[in-house]
Amino acid sequence: MKSISINSPAELNTVAKALLAFANGQKFFVLEGEMAAGKTTFIKSFCKALGVDDVVSSPTFSIVNEYQSAAGTVYHFDFYRLKNLQEAYDIGYEEYFYSNNYCLVEWPSKVEELLPEEYIKIEITVTGSEQRLFQFTKVKA
Repeated sequence: MKSISINSPAELNTVAKALLAFANGQKFFVLEGEMAAGKTTFIKSFCKALGVDDVVSSPTFSIVNEYQSAAGTVYHFDFYRLKNLQEAYDIGYEEYFYSNNYCLVEWPSKVEELLPEEYIKIEITVTGSEQRLFQFTKVKA
């Protein structure tokens, strides 16, 4: 596990680079944190570190957004509004999750039983108005 504390959003690029180094080629990430902890904001920085030029925004209503990067395709999921697992099946989650492309999943608890056996968990804890604690863990089922 790796922990990084930041004092402002300006430091997110450092966290994104540290995550890429920690991941060591792993491309599946789940992000956990309370509402407004900064999951989407961090994903914007992470996508920038991957070389995404597109505008990165929350796929709250579409469930998944797709971006192109120098590192390949990046899928950004937000399962917050998912009503049931059938909705994940309906969007064809397997094609995304097992594509060997980058997958960034917000609200993974909604699809926990569908997650791959190995992934990187990113926990974001609010420690102040702009301060956050990031904890990276390699998960193996």
